[in-house]
Amino acid sequence: MHPPKAGHYSTYSMIKKLIRKILGTKSNKGGRNSDEPVILGAADHGIDPRLLSANAVRVTSTLQEAGFEAFVVGGAVRDLLLGVKPKDFDIATNATPEQVRKLFRRAFIIGKRFQIVHVMFGQDLLEVTTFRGTASASAPKDEHGRVLRDNTFGSQAEDAVRRDFTINAMYYNPANEQVLDYHGGIEDIRAKTLRIIGQPEARYREDPVRMLRVVRFAAKLKFGIEPHTAAPIPVMAPLINNVPAARVFDEMLKLLMSGQALACLQQLRKEGLHHGLLPLLDVVLEQPLGIKFVTLALDATDARISAGKTVSPGFLFASLLWHQVLEKWTAYRAAGEFPIPALHLAADDVLDSQTEKLALQRKIGSDMRDIWSMQPRFERRSGKSPHKLLEHLRFRAGYDFLLLRCASGEIDAELGEWWTAFYEGDEATRDDLVNSAQRSGADGAPKKKRPPRRGPRTRGAAAAADSSGQGGQGGGE
Repeated sequence: MHPPKAGHYSTYSMIKKLIRKILGTKSNKGGRNSDEPVILGAADHGIDPRLLSANAVRVTSTLQEAGFEAFVVGGAVRDLLLGVKPKDFDIATNATPEQVRKLFRRAFIIGKRFQIVHVMFGQDLLEVTTFRGTASASAPKDEHGRVLRDNTFGSQAEDAVRRDFTINAMYYNPANEQVLDYHGGIEDIRAKTLRIIGQPEARYREDPVRMLRVVRFAAKLKFGIEPHTAAPIPVMAPLINNVPAARVFDEMLKLLMSGQALACLQQLRKEGLHHGLLPLLDVVLEQPLGIKFVTLALDATDARISAGKTVSPGFLFASLLWHQVLEKWTAYRAAGEFPIPALHLAADDVLDSQTEKLALQRKIGSDMRDIWSMQPRFERRSGKSPHKLLEHLRFRAGYDFLLLRCASGEIDAELGEWWTAFYEGDEATRDDLVNSAQRSGADGAPKKKRPPRRGPRTRGAAAAADSSGQGGQGGGE
């Protein structure tokens, strides 16, 4: 059957369903391997060209003028069909990476598993991929079947088969405003269904990260997961342990910054994928204070993303792992450690356990430490301590973290209110607040009757005196 012309999609779809019914075959869009796409014109798909990136149009037109095929592809087409302005634009072409690189002044070939080209226009980066061919049986795989490297190029139809979900396997040509749909993606978008292309078990074995992508897309788009797509996930979830930690971290970051972070974590638990990704997170989410703290943190993150504001990965992960730090911090202090050393030991334990699974980048780990280590310092409201803390490069992140702790009920709201007044006040207001805190004894250093001096003060005694009172509410007791 030839592909339908623009304007005849609905009739064509009805004929296909009728044929399946007569033949007694089941609809299996994900398993369909069609060489001919359904072609949708502007009247059928309803994409608003104003949502397109000018640089994406520039890349496709440059490739087309050079004699190559070029299309906007994947998530960008999906978002355009949903009426959402895409965050990123990927381009698919039949030009090889080297041919693409020669057409643009700032273009760089990257990737080992599959080569792609990054084309830069100022700070705008577009990813250009060559149509991928049918997976080669000789492609290197690990002992679990995960493909390690595959630079086989092919046709657009073969490229569509290689994509993960039907809703991500559509191609849009800005020049004629046509969408090419090989696997019923438009039907699944309209039905709000997430469906993998091909045999689910085989696709997850090729790349276990696809299981995390299922969760992210389902939560982000509020789509249901097609039963055959969902069924193998709980059984095959352990395969994620064989994926390089850096890839798992990248996918977790996308998940947490999707604008539906809490929904994604809940979906992870539902599908049995949370084990090993964020150790002990499941326990935290079952504790009243833990779930409240994490919910507040992720809601705040989602709100910032919705408002187009930046989000700090360090703050995100510091929030998710805080109750693990809190538990270990309390344990170290109970064993006799002073508050500040105890907090550093707790942070070391938690970060060490996470690095193996998530490959936390050094800067993110450093930001997390800064946020955590500031918390007991907020207890000190006497002398010059508040002024010095205000000058800390990461003060705003630490202060926002403190407010989350107050809002969740972990510590008294009065501490957060004091710091808000101090942060927003002028110099005179700040001096009054410090003096008031000292007079009321709320300066983080409980007044104790000093024992009579009986001799030279030892260094150990001085250290103990200097460390007293730093825990209080900040210690999480």
